[in-house]
Amino acid sequence: MIEIINLTKDYGTTIAANNLSLNVASGEIYGFIGPNGAGKTTTIRMMGGIIAPTSGRVIIDGYDMAKNPVGAKQIIGFVPDRPFLYEKLTGREFLKFSSDLYSVNSNIFEQKSESLLKQFALSDWANEIIEAYSHGMKQRLIIAAALLHDPKVLIIDEPMVGLDPTGVRMVKDILRQLAANNITIFLSTHTLSIAEDLCHRIGVISKGTLIAQGTVAQLNEAAMTGEAKLEEVFLNLVSQE
Repeated sequence: MIEIINLTKDYGTTIAANNLSLNVASGEIYGFIGPNGAGKTTTIRMMGGIIAPTSGRVIIDGYDMAKNPVGAKQIIGFVPDRPFLYEKLTGREFLKFSSDLYSVNSNIFEQKSESLLKQFALSDWANEIIEAYSHGMKQRLIIAAALLHDPKVLIIDEPMVGLDPTGVRMVKDILRQLAANNITIFLSTHTLSIAEDLCHRIGVISKGTLIAQGTVAQLNEAAMTGEAKLEEVFLNLVSQE
């Protein structure tokens, strides 16, 4: 479903992504972890068509992002690390604005928006302006907006930022259900316990290079850390760079 081929982003003074190649299958939750400045957000922005790579390709369900960006973006739900919200809109108005960007049918929007507001525990706040929302509520709203057009692929940068434990559990359960329904999820996170608990496979990036990927067991094997938690595996792998 997601195919990244020799993806490179060279800013001149820094190579933020260095010849990255990976594949993510339909219905897979793929975690992307690395130190600050490793290239995670740059990679995600190239996958979402926000910035262009220096070289290499991003292919989403057969659509080449460079050759057919409209086709690729129509099947992606994209949640950046610093999402922009029109805070003078109500939650429902923001969802309508987002649905219009994807040309979601008005009748479908009514049903879909109510379902998502309920799913993300925002129904009681649907007609309140976003300015009054907590950070966690804003995060839940932006994820809900990314799902309005029933994307085949969900790309999220730091999905749990600002969420309280209840919100974290809610979003994790929703992501698992999406994957069970064959939605492909690519998420970047600094919260290693979430990656360990949620992701089928995990890629580790350091200094723009994908240094390891696989299940936690496979990463343990690569790091020669036995049956350690992901935190120890991660620190071991990164220290070798």
